[in-house]
Amino acid sequence: MSRAEELWERLVRAALRRERFGMGSVGHPAGGIAGYVPSSLNNRDIDTILRVADEIQDEEPNVARILCEHAYSLAQNLDPNSEGRGVLQFKTGLMSVIKQKLAKREVGTIDRSQDVARLLEFYRLYREKNNVDKLREEEMMLRESGVFSGNLGELERKTLKRKRVFGTLRVLGMVLEQLTEEIPAELKRVIESDAAMTEDLIAYNIIPFPLDAPTITNAIVSFPEVRAAVSALKHYRSLPKLPSDFSIPETRSPDLMDFLHYVFGFQKDNVSNQREHVVLLLANEQSRHGIPEEPEPKLDEAAVQKVFLKSLDNYIKWCNYLCIQPVWSSLDAVSKEKKVLFVSLYFLIWGEAANIRFLPECLCYIFHHMAREMDEALRQQIAQPANSCSKDGVVSFLDQVITPLYDVVAAEAANNENGRAPHSAWRNYDDFNEYFWSLHCFDLSWPWRKTSFFQKPEPRSKNPLKLGGGQHRGKTSFVEHRTFFHLYHSFHRLWIFLVMMFQGLTIIAFNNGHLNAKTLREVLSLGPTFVVMKFTESVLDVIMMYGAYSTTRRLAVSRIFLRFIWFGVASVVVSFLYVRALQEESKPNSNSVVFRLYLIVIGIYGGIHFFISFLMRIPACHRLTELCDQFSLIRFIKWMRQERYYVGRGMYERTTDFIKYMIFWLIILSGKFAFAYFFQIKPLVKPTRTVIAMDNIEYSWHDFVSRNNHNALTVVSLWAPVIAMYLLDIYIFYTVLSAVWGFLLGARDRLGEIRSLDAVQKLFEEFPEAFMKRLHPVRASASPSSEVVEKSKFDAARFSPFWNEIIKNLREEDYLTNFEMELLFMPKNTGKLPLVQWPLFLLASKIFLAKDIAAESRDSQDELWERISRDEYMKYAVQECYYALRYILTAILEAEGRTWVERIYEGIEASITKKTISDDFQLNKLQLVISRVTALLGILNQAEKPEHEKGAVKAVQDLYDVVRHDVLAIYLREHSDQWQSILKARTEGRLFAKLNWPRDPELKAQVKRLYSLLTIKDSASNVPKNLEARRRLEFFTNSLFMDMPPARPVQEMLSFSVFTPYYSEIVLYSMNELLKKNEDGISILFYLQKIYPDEWKNFLARIGRDENAAETELYDSPSDILELRFWASYRGQTLARTVRGMMYYRKALMLQTYLERENAGDTEAALSRLETTDTQGYELSPEARARADLKFTYVVTCQIYGRQKEEQKPEATDIALLMQRNEALRVAFIDVVETLKDGKVHTEYYSKLVKADINGKDKEIYAIKLPGDPKLGEGKPENQNHAIVFTRGNAVQTIDMNQDNYFEEALKVRNLLEEFDRDHGIRPPTILGVREHVFTGSVSSLASFMSNQESSFVTLGQRVLATPLKVRMHYGHPDVFDRVFHITRGGISKASRIINISEDIYAGFNSTLRQGNITHHEYIQVGKGRDVGLNQIALFEGKVAGGNGEQVLSRDVYRLGQLFDFFRMMSFYFTTVGFYFCTMLTVLTIYIFLYGRAYLALSGVGETMQERARIMDNAALEAALNTQFLFQIGIFSAVPMVLGFILEQGFLRAIVSFITMQLQLCTVFFTFSLGTRTHYFGRTILHGGARYQATGRGFVVRHIKFSENYRLYSRSHFVKGLEVVLLLVVYLAYGYNDSALSYILLSISSWFMALSWIFAPYLFNPSGFEWQKIVEDFRDWTNWLFYRGGIGVKGEESWEAWWDEEMAHIRTMRGRIFETILSLRFFLFQYGIVYKLNVQGTNTSLTVYGFSWVVLAVLIILFKVFTFSQKMSVNFQLLLRFIQGVSFMIAIAGVAVAVALTDLSIPDIFASILAFVPTGWGILSIAAAWKPLVKKTGLWKSVRSMARLYDAGMGMIIFVPVAFFSWFPFVSTFQTRLMFNQAFSRGLEISLILAGNNPNTGL
Repeated sequence: MSRAEELWERLVRAALRRERFGMGSVGHPAGGIAGYVPSSLNNRDIDTILRVADEIQDEEPNVARILCEHAYSLAQNLDPNSEGRGVLQFKTGLMSVIKQKLAKREVGTIDRSQDVARLLEFYRLYREKNNVDKLREEEMMLRESGVFSGNLGELERKTLKRKRVFGTLRVLGMVLEQLTEEIPAELKRVIESDAAMTEDLIAYNIIPFPLDAPTITNAIVSFPEVRAAVSALKHYRSLPKLPSDFSIPETRSPDLMDFLHYVFGFQKDNVSNQREHVVLLLANEQSRHGIPEEPEPKLDEAAVQKVFLKSLDNYIKWCNYLCIQPVWSSLDAVSKEKKVLFVSLYFLIWGEAANIRFLPECLCYIFHHMAREMDEALRQQIAQPANSCSKDGVVSFLDQVITPLYDVVAAEAANNENGRAPHSAWRNYDDFNEYFWSLHCFDLSWPWRKTSFFQKPEPRSKNPLKLGGGQHRGKTSFVEHRTFFHLYHSFHRLWIFLVMMFQGLTIIAFNNGHLNAKTLREVLSLGPTFVVMKFTESVLDVIMMYGAYSTTRRLAVSRIFLRFIWFGVASVVVSFLYVRALQEESKPNSNSVVFRLYLIVIGIYGGIHFFISFLMRIPACHRLTELCDQFSLIRFIKWMRQERYYVGRGMYERTTDFIKYMIFWLIILSGKFAFAYFFQIKPLVKPTRTVIAMDNIEYSWHDFVSRNNHNALTVVSLWAPVIAMYLLDIYIFYTVLSAVWGFLLGARDRLGEIRSLDAVQKLFEEFPEAFMKRLHPVRASASPSSEVVEKSKFDAARFSPFWNEIIKNLREEDYLTNFEMELLFMPKNTGKLPLVQWPLFLLASKIFLAKDIAAESRDSQDELWERISRDEYMKYAVQECYYALRYILTAILEAEGRTWVERIYEGIEASITKKTISDDFQLNKLQLVISRVTALLGILNQAEKPEHEKGAVKAVQDLYDVVRHDVLAIYLREHSDQWQSILKARTEGRLFAKLNWPRDPELKAQVKRLYSLLTIKDSASNVPKNLEARRRLEFFTNSLFMDMPPARPVQEMLSFSVFTPYYSEIVLYSMNELLKKNEDGISILFYLQKIYPDEWKNFLARIGRDENAAETELYDSPSDILELRFWASYRGQTLARTVRGMMYYRKALMLQTYLERENAGDTEAALSRLETTDTQGYELSPEARARADLKFTYVVTCQIYGRQKEEQKPEATDIALLMQRNEALRVAFIDVVETLKDGKVHTEYYSKLVKADINGKDKEIYAIKLPGDPKLGEGKPENQNHAIVFTRGNAVQTIDMNQDNYFEEALKVRNLLEEFDRDHGIRPPTILGVREHVFTGSVSSLASFMSNQESSFVTLGQRVLATPLKVRMHYGHPDVFDRVFHITRGGISKASRIINISEDIYAGFNSTLRQGNITHHEYIQVGKGRDVGLNQIALFEGKVAGGNGEQVLSRDVYRLGQLFDFFRMMSFYFTTVGFYFCTMLTVLTIYIFLYGRAYLALSGVGETMQERARIMDNAALEAALNTQFLFQIGIFSAVPMVLGFILEQGFLRAIVSFITMQLQLCTVFFTFSLGTRTHYFGRTILHGGARYQATGRGFVVRHIKFSENYRLYSRSHFVKGLEVVLLLVVYLAYGYNDSALSYILLSISSWFMALSWIFAPYLFNPSGFEWQKIVEDFRDWTNWLFYRGGIGVKGEESWEAWWDEEMAHIRTMRGRIFETILSLRFFLFQYGIVYKLNVQGTNTSLTVYGFSWVVLAVLIILFKVFTFSQKMSVNFQLLLRFIQGVSFMIAIAGVAVAVALTDLSIPDIFASILAFVPTGWGILSIAAAWKPLVKKTGLWKSVRSMARLYDAGMGMIIFVPVAFFSWFPFVSTFQTRLMFNQAFSRGLEISLILAGNNPNTGL
C-alpha cells in the first residue's frame, strides 16, 4: 500500500471515529466506526456487527474483517447508489478500515471461500474460551446467595460479562445464518440456545418483554403488580384471532396491543412504547390498591377503573359538552378487558399523533371514531384492518389519519413567515383544536373527508405596505389582533370599576366631601358611564372577532351582535334619560318624572345585573345557577353575559377560599381608594378650579387649544400624571399586602425556624423522630416498646443511614472536608450501648469541658451533674464515654482483667447511687485517666501487630495503675477476694498479659469513635464551614418540622418522570473551555477556583492530590481530567449538573427501598432488625434498582442529538458519557433521515429514545416515525412534545437544563407526590408548585440582585398566589404535573409560534381553564441557575416581557380575564400582564409629567399660573411623583424581598443584606430593568418581534465592548434616557421654579432614571473603567460605526446592518402609523423653543415657526453638502471641496452677521440646537417607519447618513463621561469591588499582575 493511500485511510478513519469518552468502558480506548452508521440506512444490525468487530479486532482480526465486509455488503444492499445522507462517507470509511485490516495481514491472497468455516471455528473457540456453559450457572448461584450479601459487586461483573459474551455470540450467529444455510444441525441448536440467552440484550426501556424469558435478570419482572398488569394485556378469549401472516416474536404470546397494531397499522415501536407505558400505569395504580399475592396475580377492578377514568376523562367531558354518546352505552357494562383495550387504543393514538398532540379534542374525535371501528372489529372471528387506516392494501395510522392533519397544520405554520406575519393571518394550534369544540367537526366524517377545514392557505403578500395577506381560512372563535385594546377587552370589569370609582371619588371631592342630594345626583352619572363602557366592550367584541366570522359558530356571532345592539341601545337610552333628568332638575319648581324613570331604569338594570353577577360569580351560588338552567330566560341571560366554551367551565372555588381572597382584595381596595381620595384627587380640586377660572393668560407661542377653552391642556397636564399613578398604585398596595401575607403564611408553615448551625445543633436530637414521622414509613409491628431510650434509639438507628448518605453526598460534591464528614457522620446506633450515639460535631470537645468542670467542682454530685446537664450534648458525651469504655474494655480483656473492669464499674454505679462520687474518686485526676485511655485507643486504632499488642498491654497496665493509685480515694472492700486475685495477677504479671484485639467491625468503630471523642479538643460549632452545605442542611432539617403528607412505602408511592429539554447548551466543560483565558488572562477554571476556594481544596483531597502541587500534574491523569471537568461543570449551568441532580431521585428511591425491605416482607429481609440500617451496596441491589426504575424515569430530550452525533460534536460525546455514568438516563432526540428517491431528496423524521448499552454506546430503544418536521411552532415546547411519549408515571416534573437537585431533597419526593391526593380545594391538584433556590447568587452583585428578586418571587410571591389568591400558574420549572391529566389535554406547554413564546405559563393557563388546581409547596426545593451578567439579564427580561406582551393578545388570558370572578380576575391581572402594564405606566408617568411640564414651560402658562396662584407645587403631584420614584427604584419590589430575608435569615441578617444591596447600587439595576421591561412589553404589543433570546447562561467574567452595549441598549434605554434628559433641560431652562431645591425635588426621579438608563451598562461592565480597555473600545466602536457593510454582514460588524435590524420590527401599515404618531412628540421642542428665542421678541405668529423650518432645511442641505458621497464625487474632487469650503464660510459669516445686526444671541444658537436635535430625530423616526416609500423617493441614503450622525453623537455623549472616570484608577478598583465578591476581586487583581506580559491582556 502506497504512502499516499495509507495517509488517506488514516485521515478517513480519523474522520469517522473518535474516542467517545477518552477511555472505553473497560479501560481501553474506544475505536472503530461503530456508532456512526448513518440513520438513513435504518438498520440496527450494521451497527451491532461493527461493534463486535471492534471488540474482537485484537483477538481475531480475520473474523473482524469478515464482519466488516458483511456490514459493508448490508449497507450496499440497503443503498446501492449511496443516495442517503452520510452513506457515501460511511462506506468510504468502512472500506478504508477493511483495507487496513487486510494490510495488517501477512502478504498473500485471502481465500474468502473459507470465511464461513473461519466464523464457525471462531464461534466454537469463543464459547470454549469464555466457558459459556458455566457463565449462566455462576450468575444464578451468586444471585441465589442473597442479593444483599457482599457479592453484589461480583454479581454485577458476572452479569455484565455474561451479557457481553452472549451479545457477541448472538451477532456471530446472526452473521453465520445470513452468510450460509449449511450450518451443522448440532451447532445450529447451540446458536439458537445461545440466542435465547440474549433476550435481555434486546433493547428495552424499563420492562423487558416477555417477563418469563429464562435470562431476564431485571428484578422488575418478579414484582406481582407488574406481572398482573402484563397479564391484563394478554389476548383474551373473545378477542378476534390475528392472521397467521402477522408476525409476533416467538418468545411471547399475542396481546391486546398486537390486535390494535394489526387493525389500525400503528408503528411497531409505538406499540412497544405504549405497551410498557400502559403496563406501568396499571402496575403502579395496582400497587396503590395493594400488592396481589396469588400465584398468578390479577389486577383489581378498582385499579383498572382509576386508570380508565383518568386517561379518558377529557374524552368523556368532550362527549358531554357536545351532547353525544360516548363509544360505550353504559360505563358499568364495560368489562375490565374492554377498559384496558380503550386505554391502550387512546395511548396508541396519542403516542403516534406527533404535533397533533397539541389538539387534545381532535384526539378525542379520532378516538371516538376509531373506538367505534374497534367495536366492529371485535365482532369478527379474525381481525381485519380498519378502513380509516387502509389504502392500497397498506395499513398505516400515521399516513392515513395523522399526516393529512399534520399537512394542513404545517402549511398554516409555514404561512406565519417565521413569526413575522400577524397572528390574525394564520391558524395556530388552538384554532385547529377549537374547531372540535362544536358539532361541526363531525362534518369531517370518518375516514377524513377533505373539507374546507383541510384547505391550505395561499402565501401572504411580500409587499410591506399592503394591508392584507393571501386568502386563508378564518380563525376559530378568537383572533389575536395586535393592540393594547386587548387589556381592556380581557379585563373590562377592572377598568370599568376603576373608572367608575375615580368618577365617583372626583364628584365627591369637587363637592367638598358633602354627600347631599346634589352630590348623589351627580354620582348617578355613573349609570351612563357604565353602559357606555360596556358598549365600548361590545364594540371591541365586534372588532376583535374580525377574521373569524366565517368559521365561528353562528350562535357565537349572533351573541356578539346582540350584545352590541343591546349595549348600544342601553347607552343611548340611559344617557338620554340622565341628560333630560338634569335638564328638568335645573328648571324651577320641576317635579322630574324623567329623573324618577331614570332611577327606576338604573335600579332594575343594576338589580338584575347584580343578581346575575351574584349567581354566576359567587362560588357558593354556582350550583343554583345550574338549577336555573331549566328556564329559557335564565339560560338566555347567562349566554348573553358570557360565551360558553369547552374550557373555562366551572371556574369557581370553595366558599371559604373565595372569602379569603375577597377579604385580601377588600383590604387592598380600601387602602387604594383612601389614598386616591385624600392624596391624589382632593388636593387637585382647588388648583383645577383656579386654572379653569383663570383668563387673560399670555401664551408664549401660537396657541390652538387652551386659550378660549378654560385652559384645557393645563388641566390635562395637572391631572395626567395623577391619573397614571391612580391606575398604577393598586399594584403597589398589592405588592405590600402580598408581602405581609406571604410573610405570615411562611411563619405559619414554620419556614426559617432553623436558620443557623446553632439551631441545627440544638434541635438535632429531635430530627430522628421528625424524620421517622414524615419521611420513613414504618409499620406498627416494627415499632419498639414504648421505653423512651429504646424508641429514641430505634428512630436514631433508622435515621442514621439517611443522614450519613446525605453527608456522604455533600462530601462527594466537595462541600465538606474528609474531617468534617467524619464529624457529621452519625453512628448506626445498632450496637449494645444503652443510649443514642450522636454525631461527633455535636459532642466534640465536650469531654474536656466536662472534665474541667468536674476537676474544679467543689459541689455535690447532683449539682455537678446538673452543671454538666445544662449542655445536653455534654451530658450525652459523658454518658457515651462511660458506656463505650466499658464495652471496649470488656471486649478486649479476659479473666481477671474483665473482672477488674466489672468491679470498677460496679463501684462507680454504687457511688452514684449513694451520691458519694466526689468522695470515692479523685475527680481532679480524671485527666490522667483520659490520657491513658487515649493512649490505649490510639494503639487499638492501628493494625494488629505484635509490637502494637505489647503497647496495648502496657497502656492497659498504665490505666490500671492510674485508677488504683490516683483515682480511687478508698479501697473497695466488697468482693475483696476478687480484688486480691486481681492484685495477685498484677504482681505476677498475668493481668492484661493477653488482649483480644478488636476485629469486629462494630467494636472497631466504637474504638475509633471513642478515640475521636477523647482527642478532638476544638469545638465543631462551625462545622460545616461551607455556606452551601450549611444552607442545605439548615433547609432540610427545617423541612422535617413542616407540614407535609406522610410518605408511603416506595412500592405504594406514585410513579413519576423527570423531563428536561435540551438544545445545544454546554453539557460538560471541556479542558479547552476551562483553560481558555479571556483578554485579562482569566480562565473559567481560575475564576471557579477563586469563587469556590474551599470546594477546590476538597476536590483535590478527594482525588488524592496535594493542594500545593502544580496544576499541570493534574492534567497527566485522564481520570483526574474527567473528574476536573465534572467538578467545574457541577458549578456552572450545565446539563451534567442537572442530570446529576435529577438522578438523586433514583438514588434516594433505591436507598428507601433498601431500608424498607423489612416492612415489605420480601425474601431479602431475613436479617435482624438492627442490621437493616446497613446501606453498603444498596446501589447494586437488583430489587432496589428495579423498584426505583418502576417508580422513576428520567428523559432528557436532546432535540438535535442525532445531528450532533453525525457532525461529531463534543456535546454528543458528553451526552453519551452522561448516559454511561447513569444507567437509568434516557435520551430522546429527533433523527433526520435523508434519502434520494427519483432524484429528489426525501426527508423523514423519527422520534427516537436511546440508552447506554453494556459497551457504553448508544442503544436505540424506540424509533417512532413522525409525519414531518416536528418544529412547526416554538422550539422548546415542540422538543418537549415529541419526547413526552417516552415519559412514564402518574406525574412528570419539568426541569430546565440549568437546574440542580439535592439528595436530601430527593428523599422528600414521595411526600410531595402524595399532595395529589390531599385536599387543596374543590378540585384535586393538577400542578404542584415547588420552591426554587437560585444558586448563582454568589457570582456577582448583579447575580445577587437577580437571585434575590427571583427567590422572592418563587417563594413568598408564589406562596400568596397559591393561597389565598388561587391564581398560581406555571412560571417555568420545576413544577410537578399530573401527567395523565395534562397529556390528555394538550401537553405541558403550548407551542404556537410567537404567541406562545413564554410557553411554560400557558400550561398553567390551560390547566386552570380545564378545571385544574395549582398549588405551591415549600418543604422541598430544587436548585436553579439564573443569568449573571447585565446583558444576559436584559436579554432574559426582554424575552419574558415580550412573552407577556404576546400573552396580552392571547385567548387564554382573555378567557381567564372573562371567566374568573372579579377578585380572582384582579389577582390574575396584577400577577401576569398587569405587572408589566404597571411597569410601563411607571415610566409613562415620568413622560407624562415631563411633557406636561415642558408644555407649561414653553407655552408660558406655567409662569403665569405660579405667579398668580402658586398651584404648581401641589400635594397630589408630589404624592404621585414620590410614589412613582419609590416604585421606580424598586423599593416596593424590595418589600417582599426584605420580608423574605427576615423570615428565612433573621432580622439582623436581612437588614445587612438589604443595606449591602443598596451600597452595590441595586436601585440603579432595578431602574434599568424597568426600562428593559417597558421597552420590550410595549414594542411587542405595538409591533411584535418577541423572540427567544439565548442568554448563554455562562460565567460573565469578560469585559463587554462599548459597541456591544450600545447595540443592545441604544433603542431600549439610551434614546429614551436622552429624551428624558432633553425634557429636563428644557424644563430647567424655560420652566418657572422658586428655587433649585424645588426643581431638584420634582425632577430627581427623572434624572435618576435617565442616568441609570444611560450609564448602568457601563457601571456594571467588568473592567468598565480601565483606560486601556476604553481606548480599545473607542477604536472598536468607530470601526463599527463607519464600516458600511454589505450583503450578509451582521449587525455586530456594521452600523448599517445593525440599523436595518433595529427597524425590522416595523412591518405593518398599522405599525408604521403608530410609529409616526408616537414620533410627532419630538416636534414639540422646536415649536416651543423658537418662540422663546430673543430674536423673535413677542411675535407669536405661525410665521416664526415656519421660518424655523427654513433654517432647519438649510442646515440639512449643509449637512448633505459636507457628507456628499466620495464615490460619486471622484471626478470633481476639487470643485466639491471648493463648494464645501465656501458653504462653511458663508454659514459662519451668516451666523456672525445675524448675531451682530439682529437680536439673535449666543444662547439663541444653543437653544436652536436644543430645538432642532429632537426634530431631526422625529424626522428620522418617521422616515425609518416609512422606509419603503422613502427609498422610492431616493432620500434613503441621506436619511441613513443623518441617522449615523445621531448615533455617533449619542455614543459620544455616553462615552465621554465613561472615559473621564477611566482616568482615575481608583474608579476601576471601586467598580470591581462593587461587582464581585472579595475572593474573586483579589484573584482578579493578582491575575492582572501575573498576566502583565500577556500580549492579549492589553496591559
